Amino acid sequence: MLMVVKRSGVTEPFSREKIKTGVRKACQPRPVADDDLAKLAQRVQDEIRAKGCAEIQSREIGLAILEPLRDLDEVAYLRFASVYRDFTSLADFEQAIEEMRTAREAREPGVEKGGGTDGTETAATPESGAKAASGT
Repeated sequence: MLMVVKRSGVTEPFSREKIKTGVRKACQPRPVADDDLAKLAQRVQDEIRAKGCAEIQSREIGLAILEPLRDLDEVAYLRFASVYRDFTSLADFEQAIEEMRTAREAREPGVEKGGGTDGTETAATPESGAKAASGT
């Protein structure tokens, strides 16, 4: 049985349900389905169990949640990351946002999130770059 060592030093059995509960809080009121939360929790559990450890620090579980949560919902990711990456300033949020932009650009070249006036994704084109540069 995998045991989790909490910050206080207390140990308790690993619980996939606790992952879902914690991530659900970060997702409120985001449009994230319960099925997606269950898949995320399963993915994290599989990753942790693959390490073959008898014990794991609760902080390591939180860090393991970050990547799949970023893929699921970026706003929820920032909320969760602010706790598990110990954000202490606006600069920490700015750095995380820039990391997310860089990762997205690597996955989806030419797409800018929130480029449209309605918050939709827009493709970056040479024309749109020229308009931005000219201020029109």
